[in-house]
Amino acid sequence: MMIVTLLLSLLSVQAPAPQPAAGPAPAAPLTVMSFNIRYGTANDGDNHWLKRREQLFALLRQQQADVIGLQEALHGQIEEILQAVPGYAYVGVGRSDGRQAGEYAAILYRAARLQARRSDTFWFSATPGVVKSTSWGNQIERICTWAYFEDREGPAFYAYNVHLDHISQPSRERSVALLLERVRARDPQAPAVVTGDFNAGEANPAAQAMLSAFQDSFRILHPDVREAGTFNGFKYGQTGGDKIDFVFVEPGTEVLAADIVRASSDGRYPSDHFPVTARIRLR
Repeated sequence: MMIVTLLLSLLSVQAPAPQPAAGPAPAAPLTVMSFNIRYGTANDGDNHWLKRREQLFALLRQQQADVIGLQEALHGQIEEILQAVPGYAYVGVGRSDGRQAGEYAAILYRAARLQARRSDTFWFSATPGVVKSTSWGNQIERICTWAYFEDREGPAFYAYNVHLDHISQPSRERSVALLLERVRARDPQAPAVVTGDFNAGEANPAAQAMLSAFQDSFRILHPDVREAGTFNGFKYGQTGGDKIDFVFVEPGTEVLAADIVRASSDGRYPSDHFPVTARIRLR
C-alpha cells in the first residue's frame, strides 16, 4: 500500500501543468503608402514621366507597400507600374468617364496578401454618383476611390484614397465632409485608413476636419518635426512648405513607423510629391 501511494505521489508531481489556451496571433503589420506620381502627359521637360518612371518603379519595389493610394495616375502609368513592379492588382477608374479617361485615384494592393471584396469610386460633388460631376467651386472633377479588403494576415479593412482640389477651399472642405460621411456609413464597421493628396496643409480647415475621426500617422510618431513638406515641385532639396499628403488612421491604430520618403537619384526625384508611408497594425 505504501509503494502504491508513493508511485501515485511521484506521478502527480511529474505530470505537466495544463497550459492556457493560446490567444489569436497578432495581426501582421500593414504598410500603407500615399503617392502623387504626377500625371504622365505633363510637359515636364527633364522630369517627364518617360525620364523618371524607372526611378519611381525602383522606389515602389524598395518600399514593398501592401496598399498604395496613387494620385494623378493615368491608365497607361498604372499599366506600366503593374508590369514593372510585379505582385500588385488595383481598383479604380478614370475620373473623366468612370472608365479609363483622366486621372485615377487608384488603390494598388499586394494581391498575394489582400483581396478586394468591394470597391467603388464617387465624385466630390453634390451628385457623387454622377460621373464627371463637379460642384463647390472646383473646375475639374475630383474623386475618391475606396475598397473593402480581406487580409490573409490581419483583419478586414477599408482603404479610401482621395485627391482634393488645388484651388477651391470650399470644395476641399465639402469634399472632406462627404468623405467622412461615407466613412461613417460604411458597413461593416471594419477599420479604415485614408490616403491622399489633400492640397491642404496641416493647419487648413480641410485637414483639420479629418482629425474628427482620424489621426495623421506621421504626426503620431513625429509630432515636432517642422520640415515636413511633401510637395517638392521637382526642385532638389525642397523639403519645406506644407505637408499636404497623408496616411490617416483611426484612433487606436498602432503606428510602428511613418515616413516621408525623400529618395532621389542624381539630384532628381521620381515625382513632384514625396510619397508618405506608414507601417501600422490594425485592430
